[in-house]
Amino acid sequence: MKLTGETMGTVWSVELFAPTGIEPSHVRATLEGAFELVISQMSQWRSDSQLSRFNTGAAGSAHRIGAQFRQVLAAALAIRDASEGAFDPAIGAAARHWGFGAETFSGVRPGNGEPGDSSALRLPEDGEPLIQPGGIELDFSGIAKGFAVDVGIAALRRIGVAYALLEIGGELRGIGLQCGALPWWVDLEVPPGSKAPKTRIGLVDWAVATSGHWHRRRSAGGSSWSHSIDPRTAAPVTDVILSATVLHPGCMQADALATAIIVLGEEAGVVFADRHRVPARLVTSDRVIESAAWRVWRGGGTTVRMMMTKDDNDETASPCRKVCQMSEDRRICIGCGRTLQEIAQWSSLSPNERRLVNDAAARRLARLEAG
Repeated sequence: MKLTGETMGTVWSVELFAPTGIEPSHVRATLEGAFELVISQMSQWRSDSQLSRFNTGAAGSAHRIGAQFRQVLAAALAIRDASEGAFDPAIGAAARHWGFGAETFSGVRPGNGEPGDSSALRLPEDGEPLIQPGGIELDFSGIAKGFAVDVGIAALRRIGVAYALLEIGGELRGIGLQCGALPWWVDLEVPPGSKAPKTRIGLVDWAVATSGHWHRRRSAGGSSWSHSIDPRTAAPVTDVILSATVLHPGCMQADALATAIIVLGEEAGVVFADRHRVPARLVTSDRVIESAAWRVWRGGGTTVRMMMTKDDNDETASPCRKVCQMSEDRRICIGCGRTLQEIAQWSSLSPNERRLVNDAAARRLARLEAG
């Protein structure tokens, strides 16, 4: 089943295997309900959203927020601290200053903005209100779409969908396997002006998000600038890094981390990714830079040691049992034929899913041996 629609100012799409009796209309309603939950809490384009009411609130005012709002804020503040301010949810005033707020862009290039200070923002306890310290404007644009993907996936699982690929505006998450016991294949978009090669990745219970400069821009006075704002300077980042792609089990985290890394730039971005073991891929006009975790994830020349099964006589066990050796050119294990993603998600697969993976892996090895 394949469905598409619009949400959050962009397009969503899903490809899935639906249980018997689940109609497309039910799937669509399920997803649109999940997206509406996120929008009603976090949209800056709705004056009655929880985020908009907080942003316009007086100093000291208390604001009731939903559990989802609190979850996103908690993740955003954690990434703010880890990135030393390269990602900050309190970037609303700076984004609005540069023409990326809810108001219509004036068409005039603004002068320098003033960096905000979110140090007074405190994450409330569960069930407690969020206090507006005064003058803080939240903007979840760098994390909300990824979160909406996660919420959508959770909603699909509640109606019995176990195999799906969901996308919202370039943020994607795959669960289970697709036809042929293969990962959900995703082609990374090549930024305009880049010599980066076309790249396809496979998702099995993982998410991917890309932050790039070419989709949302403003132009005035002979200059053009990106929507990626550095919270530390309140100014748009340069176009040296054209895109940053991040892999993570959660799409919310992938979305925010990609934003943080493109703001940090090439050197600091890779250092950040390596420090936190984030699979990240940065693209410039003439180069592709990969973090150490990205290289491991794609499997080039990597030995992977994992506990595959407790019972070596289990018919669903991998032929390699506990050690897989990845082939750099084929990107599969030369012993069992599985991809690195299939190996990483092995423990979460059902016995039937393991059999399907083993069957597909055996066919890959047969093709490899046949040349």
